[in-house]
Amino acid sequence: MSTDFQKPDVNNHGLDMGLDELPRLVGARVARLVDAADADERELVLRLLEIGFLPGERVCVIAQGFPAHDPLAVRIGHTTFALRRYEAALIRVVPEPTLARGAE
Repeated sequence: MSTDFQKPDVNNHGLDMGLDELPRLVGARVARLVDAADADERELVLRLLEIGFLPGERVCVIAQGFPAHDPLAVRIGHTTFALRRYEAALIRVVPEPTLARGAE
């Protein structure tokens, strides 16, 4: 069995963090989206899923707004999205520093 590539454990909720907390240019994988607290949040979570924030997907914060670090420029796949911090907080990720990205 090769040890060159190990699939990340994206179901490990003990090690995940909000995408809003992920340092800039540190690669990560989406672990899950939080359980919605109300109908508005449920709609937002559904939109995030529809645009590609699915468990296992690679993600990276590539820039932050100035001066309040809002919004975040987030790359998933070959697409970059602007997310508000409260939107990014709904996405739980597992950091993988070896996935540090600029263009992947």
